Amino acid sequence: MVEDAGEDANTDQARPSEVLAIVQARGGSKTIPRKNLRLLAGHPLIAYSIASGLAAKSVTRLIISTDDAEIASVCRAYGAEVPFLRPAEFAKDATPDLPLFQHALEWLEKYEGYQPDLIVQLRPTSPLRPLDVVDRAIATLVASPQADCVRGVTIPNQNPYKMWRLGEDGFLKPLLLGEFKEPYNMPRQYLPTVYWQTGHIDVIRYETIVEGRSLTGERVLPVMIDPFYWVDIDTEADWTYAEWLINSNRLPIHQPYLSTV
Repeated sequence: MVEDAGEDANTDQARPSEVLAIVQARGGSKTIPRKNLRLLAGHPLIAYSIASGLAAKSVTRLIISTDDAEIASVCRAYGAEVPFLRPAEFAKDATPDLPLFQHALEWLEKYEGYQPDLIVQLRPTSPLRPLDVVDRAIATLVASPQADCVRGVTIPNQNPYKMWRLGEDGFLKPLLLGEFKEPYNMPRQYLPTVYWQTGHIDVIRYETIVEGRSLTGERVLPVMIDPFYWVDIDTEADWTYAEWLINSNRLPIHQPYLSTV
């Protein structure tokens, strides 16, 4: 017991003082209208990402970045903080993620004097997260001062060395060649192991976003995620599959709950 307590104490000392989780959710989703508020196995889609962030021991604050007042109200009911409404200019169909995080960090510093050490990105469209993945990703970045970011990845079913693109002449061109001759004709066992970013989680240093103007930087570490958890909800078929997984209790996840505060 003494040894365990010492290990816990050392872990606590190694943790940064502030870890901010941000869940982004705009109101104007197109493929599935009002997707973030639609009930998935009885709870709004966004509530699953809120539950993952609130359950993480290393996360010290969780906020929502949204342009939508109804989304803000629902998120507060599930225990999230919504300190601002995102300006419409950052809520367009083609708005990339980086400006949303820059806006959130600038707002928090300007109006609250608040500056986190690490920022956790929890995308609502990847609602099924392993119970430990948020804390595991944070611990990975804390333990690696040279890294800029940790990103959730898995090993995909298909290898990009066997993928093609269509050339302007109408003929197929290999997507990748690298150090191999005709890798698309090689047994997959001889090809490099590749990793697919799942969208479940990113943990990013404050300096990477503010000074480097990037959500990854150049030195990115992986946190592995079981492929069974990989669901990126973009279509009705994705929705049906995710709901089946939740209702079947096949994957341990943090269940959403309404806040009593």
